[in-house]
Amino acid sequence: MSDTSERLPNGKPGRWASYAAALFAFLLISIVLLLFRANDAREQAGQAERHTYDVLVATGSFETAVARAEASLGMFVVSSDPRDGTRYYDEWLKAGRLLIRVTQLTADNPRQRQPITELKALYRKRGEELARPANLATYKRQWAAFHAFDEESSTSTGTQMRRVLQRIGEEERDRLSARRDHANSMTDWSNLLDSALAALGVMMIAAAGLLGWTAVRAVAARRDTERRVQAHRRRTAELERAVAARTAELSDANARLRAEAEERAAAEAQLRQMQKMDAIGQLSGGIAHDFNNMLAVVIGGLDMARRRLTRETAEMERHIVNAMEGANRAASLTQRLLAFARQQPLQPEGVAVGPMILGMSEMLSRTLGEQIEMEMTVADDAWPVWTDPTQLESAILNLAVNARDAMPLGGRLTISAENRTIAQSTTAGRGTLSPGDYIVITVSDTGAGIPEHVIDRVLEPFFTTKDVGKGTGLGLSQIYGFVRQSRGELSIDSVEGEGTTVTLFLPRHAGNTSAQPRVVSLPAPPPRVQQPQSQHAQTVLVVEDEPRVRASTMAALQELGYNVVEADSGAVALDRLAEDPSIHLLLTDVVMPEMTGPELALAARDVRPGLSVMFTTGYAGSVEDAGGRGAELLGTTPILHKPFTISALEAKVREAMGHRAAA
Repeated sequence: MSDTSERLPNGKPGRWASYAAALFAFLLISIVLLLFRANDAREQAGQAERHTYDVLVATGSFETAVARAEASLGMFVVSSDPRDGTRYYDEWLKAGRLLIRVTQLTADNPRQRQPITELKALYRKRGEELARPANLATYKRQWAAFHAFDEESSTSTGTQMRRVLQRIGEEERDRLSARRDHANSMTDWSNLLDSALAALGVMMIAAAGLLGWTAVRAVAARRDTERRVQAHRRRTAELERAVAARTAELSDANARLRAEAEERAAAEAQLRQMQKMDAIGQLSGGIAHDFNNMLAVVIGGLDMARRRLTRETAEMERHIVNAMEGANRAASLTQRLLAFARQQPLQPEGVAVGPMILGMSEMLSRTLGEQIEMEMTVADDAWPVWTDPTQLESAILNLAVNARDAMPLGGRLTISAENRTIAQSTTAGRGTLSPGDYIVITVSDTGAGIPEHVIDRVLEPFFTTKDVGKGTGLGLSQIYGFVRQSRGELSIDSVEGEGTTVTLFLPRHAGNTSAQPRVVSLPAPPPRVQQPQSQHAQTVLVVEDEPRVRASTMAALQELGYNVVEADSGAVALDRLAEDPSIHLLLTDVVMPEMTGPELALAARDVRPGLSVMFTTGYAGSVEDAGGRGAELLGTTPILHKPFTISALEAKVREAMGHRAAA
């Protein structure tokens, strides 16, 4: 009994210690679990916050890309610069990719499905609205494109897109707020349990030193956790304020940069256009000036020979007339070159398609080369069309060059024209042909063909299958625009590996046509009659820096009975005037090195007041542009344009002789 009584008191503290240890373990495990749960809730809140920021950034980038696409389209409508069109296309595709990103980020939220569906529909609708001014601008219909862009800018689609984006952002912020509230409630619950554990800890300290020490550690851990939570809250609030401030700064900076970029781009586009037109004008003027000088020699010589022929040389005269016609055709070609350089609008007229196509055979043969076999099939009774003949020739030439590039190892090119009557509306390419009569012009090749997956895009602006640097992607789209402007249609049929056929449908014209090339034919000169020297007692000083033109002009004047003195520059001409008082007329070229014709005329009249002056020029543009000092004389002095005939020279010299200088 005594032994038992001694063990019992010793056994009770052991049981209480076991209970206390179990309670301590339970409380310790509870604290750990609660802490893990609170930390997990905070981590989930952080992830939700980052997710919301990702959604907001993606929606903001989508809205920015749409705005940039519309701004690029606006510049393209105004400037017609292909690079602006490319930027519009790239920015719109970028907006599409960002829309996919927004869809992926919001896939876990069923409440976002409806706004995302609406946003996709509005994106497609806005793309269709912007496509109309883009296509009009592509085909150089600037006013129509400008009005279409203005109309589409006033639609409500853009406003609806911004409202949907705002709804998406508000939904994400609401989800973030709910998750933060949940995390805060978990933290508060953890704090409450920690307080209870602190009270239990005090009791456990009184009951057992070990449990007290553990409670102290738990309280310390709780306080450390609370400090971290508070610090995290402060950092989160500071981060939110910093992000909001930085977002506002970036928005302002972005708006300023966008405005500056638009102003700079507009100025650069205007400068590039001015430089391009200036370069084209100088090139065309230089080519026409030199070409006209050569033609002046040819036509002058032929006209001189023609005037001296007798009736027994009819065969020789026929050859000279043919040569004269060829020279005049070259002069006509110069005018067409200048018209192209000035980028004139369409000048439609009745065109006989058959003679025009057959007349291009020699030019096409030189362009295509010997490896390409060319065949032309034109109906004898081919109907006329109402279109710009220069543009139609350019379109056929462009299609022939494309066919040549598709046949690097050689092949066969076929160009045909035939009449066709459409009884009912028929689809042709991207459009529809109304019932009526059409001329069908077909250009076929046996080249590589067009892959099936890109044939629907070949008429799109800026699209090309050629290597970089070998094509702009504008050729077929410009041809398509010209055909549509002529009230026709274009279709393309191609089989990869077999070849391509491009067909132009142009409406029949019921009026008159200009079937023959438009060249200036010279009238037959009157029979040559030997005139006595007294007929022209005057002396003409010819000033021309080109020796052959000078010689031709002198021979023509001598043929007309004038005495001629020559000079190859302005300085030499002034010496001749000082030496020879019998000179009645100064006949000078306008564009010369060192001293121009107008400058020479001013200096000559200082030496010889009242001297008659006459200008000749082969300059392509307005002669006033080439004058410099003394350019005002070009508006009041007789001017003879090269190339000229002897008859024209004679008439202009008589006019100049009677045109005295003002006192």
